[in-house]
Amino acid sequence: MLFDYTFTVSILGKGAMTGNRVNAVYVVLLLGTAQAVITLSGTPCRAQGQSHAASPASVSTPASKKEQKSQSKLSANEKRFAARAESLLTAGIAGQGQWGALVVDADSGDVLYQRNADKYFVPASNMKLLTSALALAKLGTDYRFRTTVETRGALSADGMLSSDVVLVGRGDPNLSNRKFPFEGKEEFVGPPEQALSELADAVVARGVKAISGDVVGDDSYFPAERYPDGWEIDDMVWEYGAAISAIVVNDNTVKLTLTPGMGAGEEVRAEVWPPTPDFVIENHVVASGVDAKPDLRLTREPGADVVVITGTLPARSAPRILVLAIEEPARHAAALLKKLLEERGVVISGVARATHESIASPGEPAILAEHRSVPLGESVKLVNKISQNLHTEMYLRATARQSGVWNTPEELAQFPESFYAEAGIVPGDVLQMDGSGLSRHDLVTPGALVALLRYVQKQPWFNAYYDSLPIAGVDGTLEDRMKNTAAMGRIHAKSGSLEHIRTRSGYAETASGRRLIFSFLGNNQAGKSHEATDVLDGLCVALAEEWAAAAPAKTVKHSPRR
Repeated sequence: MLFDYTFTVSILGKGAMTGNRVNAVYVVLLLGTAQAVITLSGTPCRAQGQSHAASPASVSTPASKKEQKSQSKLSANEKRFAARAESLLTAGIAGQGQWGALVVDADSGDVLYQRNADKYFVPASNMKLLTSALALAKLGTDYRFRTTVETRGALSADGMLSSDVVLVGRGDPNLSNRKFPFEGKEEFVGPPEQALSELADAVVARGVKAISGDVVGDDSYFPAERYPDGWEIDDMVWEYGAAISAIVVNDNTVKLTLTPGMGAGEEVRAEVWPPTPDFVIENHVVASGVDAKPDLRLTREPGADVVVITGTLPARSAPRILVLAIEEPARHAAALLKKLLEERGVVISGVARATHESIASPGEPAILAEHRSVPLGESVKLVNKISQNLHTEMYLRATARQSGVWNTPEELAQFPESFYAEAGIVPGDVLQMDGSGLSRHDLVTPGALVALLRYVQKQPWFNAYYDSLPIAGVDGTLEDRMKNTAAMGRIHAKSGSLEHIRTRSGYAETASGRRLIFSFLGNNQAGKSHEATDVLDGLCVALAEEWAAAAPAKTVKHSPRR
């Protein structure tokens, strides 16, 4: 039995496994038409972003009398916005899905509009609003992740180290060549293994010339759980679904570059960088005629160490780059560090390997090299602007780790609950399976997100949080949205996108100086990808226009579900 799903090629420019395994993952890359097709053979699994059906609680209905104030009590701008919102949320194919919405005054909390505000919705990347707030609150803006190269052996006068060399990860999401501070666009300096190169330089500077043991990647700081509940089988192929580990080198990805030959029938060269023991490439791609359309098929069986790629690329065309996820990050990092040390003249007798469990040993290890990350207040801007999944998972686990080691994924999922209560979120309004929102089992209410966004305004770390949000028509995931509208530059919000799901929550800074807080969550959205996104844009533009000159009006307080 075959299951086919088509999604946009955006994942290819950047770039899980739970439940039933399948026999193989086939990815067909129709690059000429900017599309990619995943075919799963065996037990059908949903493709990236495809949601399960909404629970009965999330079925959208027209706003009830309890939800909306009587028309006589609405201000003129509230009436206009409500009319526009209802038109957007009920029209066309987007209206056949389910919508939750809540708009409040940022200062008073007065409700200006609501629709299914206490119902559950799959939030997609709006979950990052919760996780990044949790990390900033518990770790602080100055928190830095620490990565070390350690040994328990002795270093002789002639440079022989009589033990293993261990790379110990503690969740730093930026062991890479990424440039900080983040200023609107991702920038990179040097090779992708830059951070490990610096650690290797430091080890050599300590006088290490030979190692009698192994080079070990130790990611035991986090309990092993590569793929949270609700991630799907085909997520594992691409960057957005890279495996979770306390060691993250270059976002736990490598680049596969395909370079066509000069004439039809010639071999297409395939190169993986950085090199990895995670998989080998079995390349059967050949060049086609110069005017032919690209036609590629990539196959990787779950857990396998072979990636098979077949098909054609036009002769003399530009190289195609696919960013593939690593399944065994600690082993990959150990192999890369071993290679870097050997390139610097260090003779290593052992092998590169990984350990996922902490082993108690007497005494403290010697620190050969150390890397400290940029402050959390800087890295969170990257996470929310570009919606980086793996980094958000590091935030959740690093924050929880401050309270000790959890034993089960359920314990990890429960960890944020006390913070959410402190933020004024109604108990049970957040059902969290991961930190990033890639899980299709996450559920939140619009009321929960609005409560969080009101709470963070009063926190000392609010500036870092606010500055991390994409700005309409300016940067991040909203860079190309709402340009040349009243919302441009005035909507600071996190977007979310999975198949059949579009969400957006954040702040609207109106021309009158009044700040509004909103959460718009759309689930079970059919049609093409743009319809629900167009609805979100329309709602944001309506916010900016209808309160452009409005003074705060006294309205009825929202009564949260108990």
